Amino acid sequence: MDIPLILSGSFGELRSNHFHSGLDIKTQQREGIPIYAPADGYVSRIKVSHYGYGKALYIKHPNGYSTVYAHLQNYAGDIANYVKEKQYNKETYEIELFPNASALKVNKGDLIAYSGNSGGSGGPHLHFEIRDGASRPMNPMLFGINVPDSKKPLISSVIAYPISDDAQINNNQNPVKLRLILQKDGSYKAENIKAFGKLGFGVSTNDQLDGASNKNGVYQIKTAFNGKEKINILFEKFSFAETRYMNRYIDYGYWMTNKSRVQKLFRQANNPLSIIKSEDTDGYIQIDENFNSNYTIKVTDFEGNETNITIPIEGKKEEIISPKEINKTDDFIYADQATSITKGKYSIYIPANSLYEDTYLNIDIKGDTLHFHEDNIPIHKNITVKADISNYKDTDKDKLFIGRLNYYGRPYYNTTYRKGDKLSARTRTFGTYVIATDITGPTIKPVNFDDGKWISSNKTLQISINDDLSGISSYRATINGKFILTEYDYKKDVLTYNFDDNVISETENNLKVIVTDNVGNSTTFEATFFRKQ
Repeated sequence: MDIPLILSGSFGELRSNHFHSGLDIKTQQREGIPIYAPADGYVSRIKVSHYGYGKALYIKHPNGYSTVYAHLQNYAGDIANYVKEKQYNKETYEIELFPNASALKVNKGDLIAYSGNSGGSGGPHLHFEIRDGASRPMNPMLFGINVPDSKKPLISSVIAYPISDDAQINNNQNPVKLRLILQKDGSYKAENIKAFGKLGFGVSTNDQLDGASNKNGVYQIKTAFNGKEKINILFEKFSFAETRYMNRYIDYGYWMTNKSRVQKLFRQANNPLSIIKSEDTDGYIQIDENFNSNYTIKVTDFEGNETNITIPIEGKKEEIISPKEINKTDDFIYADQATSITKGKYSIYIPANSLYEDTYLNIDIKGDTLHFHEDNIPIHKNITVKADISNYKDTDKDKLFIGRLNYYGRPYYNTTYRKGDKLSARTRTFGTYVIATDITGPTIKPVNFDDGKWISSNKTLQISINDDLSGISSYRATINGKFILTEYDYKKDVLTYNFDDNVISETENNLKVIVTDNVGNSTTFEATFFRKQ
């Protein structure tokens, strides 16, 4: 893009349930900035979706690598024409295409798309990736992209973890947040700790680039114990198959409580992450009584700016004042075993390896409400929740769904299937679930036109659609009986049709929009408008 390169997100950054797989490039808070191909190649994949990457483009290059462009406003030239033709042929906005190598060739410098804010984007920007031949995202900074960065990584907190049963830190067997003292040279030194046994450490850190206030991810974290390297974590490449293990890598419970992601500088069981390049005794250290030691953490950004932390440790076994907290319940889950639990009208199936470690779960039933633990431990594989709805009237059963209560106590729709008197849904989030009823259809309202009016100057038709409970499942719009392509922006609850599609040729036009929610309630909107051709 012909604008200064300023990032709002870096490669490997810690995001919700995943590592960030590319760079988020700021687009001056606007959309429509031209994007040019960085090298020769061909369009190998196009995906248009309401959520996620929104409008995304994939280009395959002769060296086997691919580049990816996401949250686009629009495609350009032949690519745009190709996509629109396929969308109209299939009469769908959401589409995934895999053109053959000769269909859409591009040369270095060709205009391929325009930046936008589509899909799950939180503001206008370009999400850019480089993937290797096995579709593993690589750090684009390794390819000569230069982003000014003169600032050292920032440290938010350091946590010390007693690991072994006999381990302790300052008379405590639970994780301890260390007090850090800033030194004159910009490094940190922790207050001396008294400890014994097997320990691990974690750090909450981020990087800030020049020209932006965003908190980005760091490039490398290395630790050492009495001068010997213990672990080396490097954000250069990972696979999508492993990215959800980020929830094992961070202190998930600390994140849910404090909204700060602490990176654990040790490898626990069921953590196969390849970003850990080397390790000694899985990154753990052993503290013996009457021996003084130093543990160091070095955090580095891509430009080589580094922040160092030193933790002096006095080996001392003392009286335990705060023993390890274990909340024992009736439901103990072995992580490597499948488990079925039935309580009241709910049954729960937990596949093997859905959890990272053996865990007590807090499960309680009150009528139609399932309290399924708290969202303070991560779930890796989908858990199935089933509910018995035999006590409901047959006329109501099709309008039921399983929903997880949000912060405001409203049920958030989980994709729900019904078989007879059983509802089932899959989830990877603990929380409170309910059997919810939705008997109200979506609302549909015109935004930039009125029924029976002339709109010759309009470039678009905009229609507001909304469903206040189970959410929008599908929609279809026609003019004079012909399908029209409408783009759904779920963040604004608006459907937009562009008259440049040239679907209509009449002066008097009859618009019909049908919107269906996730339990099958449907609403139809009809209006007439007039337009000079």
